[in-house]
Amino acid sequence: MSHHLQMKPIAPDVFAAPQLEPAAMAEAARMGIRAVINNRPDFEHDPHQPTSAAIEAAARAAGLAYRHLPVASGHQSPEEAAALARLLAELPRPLLMFCRSGARSARLFHLAQQV
Repeated sequence: MSHHLQMKPIAPDVFAAPQLEPAAMAEAARMGIRAVINNRPDFEHDPHQPTSAAIEAAARAAGLAYRHLPVASGHQSPEEAAALARLLAELPRPLLMFCRSGARSARLFHLAQQV
């Protein structure tokens, strides 16, 4: 694993990561990742944060499935957990989820397991 992509396993075939740049999509694909879920809302307290559209374009160029499921950092709702459960059922694995730090992606994943 390269030092650029800090992926933490949260299930055998699901990983969480801090904020990813569009350039990380090709690297993720090379590492065997097949789908990416972005849990960070656009323009969240960071003028340099890449937009979902920019990351999606890079993901698709790298052959990855991509979904944007933005959730707030402080609270993830049952509806959001259910939405993630649906995405987890439809997307190919291994799958990489990310947000600002990776923490809310991991929390949302664990909530989705209880849906």
